[in-house]
Amino acid sequence: MNIKLPEHVTFILHTLEKAGFEGYAVGGCVRDALLGREPQDWDITTNARPLQVKELFRRTIDTGLQHGTVTVMLDHTGYEVTTYRIDGEYEDGRHPKEVSFTGRLSDDLMRRDFTINAMAYNESVGLVDLFHGIEDLKNARICCVGDPKERFGEDALRMMRAIRFSAQLGFAIEEQTRAAIESLSASIQKISAERIQTELIKTLCSGHPEYMRLFYETGLSHYFMPEFDRLMETEQTNPHHCYSVGEHTLYSMKEIGEGKVLRLTMLLHDIAKPCCKTTDEQGIDHFHGHPAQGAELARKMLRRLKLDNETIARVTQLIRWHDDNPPLSEKNVRRAIHRVGEENYPALFAVKRADIRAQSAYKKQEKLEYVDAYEKLYEQILEKNQCLSIKNLAVNGADLMQAGIPQGKEIGEQLQALLELVLEHPEYNEKAYLLSQIKHK
Repeated sequence: MNIKLPEHVTFILHTLEKAGFEGYAVGGCVRDALLGREPQDWDITTNARPLQVKELFRRTIDTGLQHGTVTVMLDHTGYEVTTYRIDGEYEDGRHPKEVSFTGRLSDDLMRRDFTINAMAYNESVGLVDLFHGIEDLKNARICCVGDPKERFGEDALRMMRAIRFSAQLGFAIEEQTRAAIESLSASIQKISAERIQTELIKTLCSGHPEYMRLFYETGLSHYFMPEFDRLMETEQTNPHHCYSVGEHTLYSMKEIGEGKVLRLTMLLHDIAKPCCKTTDEQGIDHFHGHPAQGAELARKMLRRLKLDNETIARVTQLIRWHDDNPPLSEKNVRRAIHRVGEENYPALFAVKRADIRAQSAYKKQEKLEYVDAYEKLYEQILEKNQCLSIKNLAVNGADLMQAGIPQGKEIGEQLQALLELVLEHPEYNEKAYLLSQIKHK
């Protein structure tokens, strides 16, 4: 079985071999190449020690010498070259107490997480597959190397990685591997929020975001995202819906693009429904106020997971306004854009469509046509370059002071009043006219 290696990788492997060492491409790059996918990174493993690797190449970076890793730089691209190693005892379910180097490739492959990530390749030997990784690729399954309880006991994050690879590749998780996740799920509490967030986002942004369901089914999300569990357990008896809140959430994520902000928005757009739920006399469920409450719940949750402030701001704004439906006229849409924030368009339309497509057939076409008309009005307003915020007014604070308005709070009040006028009548956004409308106290 042949893999076409990039020129730089071939150069590194040949250089190691000429010096009397072994060298293999290893791990995810081999897996992806075998699947016909373009590897993002090419990792190399060798029996050469880090200082020996440094002697062979002109430019290297000491990425992690204590763990055996040297980055070889070729034409401004880095390639991690790591010495075969054996991980010592894992004391905390996160990282080994110590790492020792070994001269055998088999020892290095044995410590890896999943069979599909434990294959190595070079042009001299061909594919080294000691744990039936090829078979698992063919059968589209995620299976641990050796005893899954041992692998997850070494690093609890591997449980999330199993689900993430499952979502990225569309693979099933092998029965024993899944059972081990279910029995050890509580150990995910040992993992930092930052590492959990990384795996969560990769799962969300995969080709199968609906595999988020596995976090709930295995018990993992109970420990890092209990809000999601409540979604999965909340029914919504309502003509607009045909799924539970959780299932609706999973379907909605499939209906939107792969961007982090959009996927997080759909994951959390109904996060407050469980605490806003009421049931009327006819047995119909309602969720009044869930967008505003959801924005605040999402903010707390995303902070807990250490998301960056910009992502938190964008996601919470889209959640807050995802159910805002202005009457369809230019005037109303101008006011909606001002209220919602220009920065939240056109993403808001994608969120609305994904939400509707994951609902029941009841008035679905009518709702989608409304969004189309809303977006058309939005585009017309942009084409006409109509004023939607104070910064786009034909006058500014300096103009008002020149006209005799004292510096301070009154400037802001006057600008806001002029904006209200222009939102109603966009043709009034001319400097002379606006200055004539200033109200002197």
